[in-house]
Amino acid sequence: MKNINIKLMCLAALFMLGSCKKDFLQQSNPDASVIATSFKTENDVLLAVNGCYSLLRSGNTIGEGSDLWTDQRSDDTGTNDNQSNAGEPFGFNNFSLIPTNSYLYTHWLNMYTVISNCNIVLSNIDKVTFAKPETKQQYKAEAEFIRALIYFHMVREWGDVPLVTKQLISTADVTANTFRSPQATVYAQIVADLKDAQGSPLPATQATGTIGRISLAAVNTLLGQVYLTMATTLDAANKTANLNNALTSLTAAYNAKTFANLKDIPYTDVFDVTKKSTCPELIWQIVNIQGDPIYSSSIAANNQAKGETINSQKTSTGVGNNVTHDLVNDYEPNDPRGAFSIKFANDATVKDWFVTKFRDVSSGAGKNGYGGNDWILMRYADVILMLAEVNMYLGNNTAAIQYVDMVRARAGMPTYEVSSLDPNYSSKYPTLKLAILHERRVELAFEHHRLFDLLRTFTTDELVTYFHSKKQADFGSALLSNFSTKDRYFPIPFNETKLDPVKMYQNPGY
Repeated sequence: MKNINIKLMCLAALFMLGSCKKDFLQQSNPDASVIATSFKTENDVLLAVNGCYSLLRSGNTIGEGSDLWTDQRSDDTGTNDNQSNAGEPFGFNNFSLIPTNSYLYTHWLNMYTVISNCNIVLSNIDKVTFAKPETKQQYKAEAEFIRALIYFHMVREWGDVPLVTKQLISTADVTANTFRSPQATVYAQIVADLKDAQGSPLPATQATGTIGRISLAAVNTLLGQVYLTMATTLDAANKTANLNNALTSLTAAYNAKTFANLKDIPYTDVFDVTKKSTCPELIWQIVNIQGDPIYSSSIAANNQAKGETINSQKTSTGVGNNVTHDLVNDYEPNDPRGAFSIKFANDATVKDWFVTKFRDVSSGAGKNGYGGNDWILMRYADVILMLAEVNMYLGNNTAAIQYVDMVRARAGMPTYEVSSLDPNYSSKYPTLKLAILHERRVELAFEHHRLFDLLRTFTTDELVTYFHSKKQADFGSALLSNFSTKDRYFPIPFNETKLDPVKMYQNPGY
């Protein structure tokens, strides 16, 4: 398998995007013949697949800058500014979104752009003759995986969504596919795509030369998370079957690890830019190029607060990435993950906490902040804690606690059994379920997991109770009282509902 050349990826993506128009299907008939004749060689397919990968880099999809639809929608971070950009970004963490929010619409369009490009690959790959059938299977698996990943994000964010699995080449095709499919149908397609990828000749894990491309470990990680989410959010009649399927996939991902014990990998190594291609905990990441004005990472510089130098050499004039005091207070005393991940900025114009988890103060990144941080999409601590969650739901608390303790041991924290004897710990996390949720929060903070963890852990009514039980003082300008049952999902963008108000019906409460 060839490496992902980032600049080549972006050129490929730009080529594919040339056929887009602004509706969720992102396809127009005049370009169909151009696309159809573009698939002639194996390299044409590779370019198209690389284009699909490239689109994941955007903050409007799932890249490092996508916290607006994830962390800021949770109880971890927020803009804390209801004036910027006409208040539209503030609507996410203030739970005051409206269907006409332009940021939300851009997110929707970009997610469907990824899906459309995957569909183009899958609809045209059979036109090409491959020297080795395995190469074709791998490219097909990559496109299916990316499509499944994006649909997994969308079904959790919007609920029922239009499900399109082929290239649309006519107005009639577009009209016929302009309707929301039930979540169960979308999940069935996600599972089908991932099971197909699971049976392909992908490498077992990412290794030198394939960093940034998916592996079977990545496929099993995602499939396990999908099954776990289905178990807790869909029909209860299938809960046990979905949990057992999650256990199988997550165990397969865990068994693919190339290290003995998680505690042997320092927590800081996971985010060290000098070790990003060798750290064995990483399962899949988006690769960035240090020092490159276009293909570098900006997360370290963007997170930094005024007067601070811990993240980047680039001078900051703002408050960085705000951290809720609710999260600050959730770190246990002496947890080194807290000391590494957040810091209090003393500048008179800030006087608040900001994110320090992603750093690059090297000369290579320089004063422009062109960082080398890769964006980590999957790592083994996440797999381990999902295994804890699955075992807990299956009633195997002994195994669940063993997995929790793997993560706590790496952090140098007491075992769950010992911590449970501490009145402060036991009062905050009186159940194993809440203890696992807490462990995921502090271990995976700012990695865009928190919102989806909350949606998976609580029913809609429980989620409302959970948010309303928190202290308003810990959330700045964002009003917790705004959170209601409607906030389980985003509103469907107005420009989509107006296409067909019946088939593109709006979510309740909007």
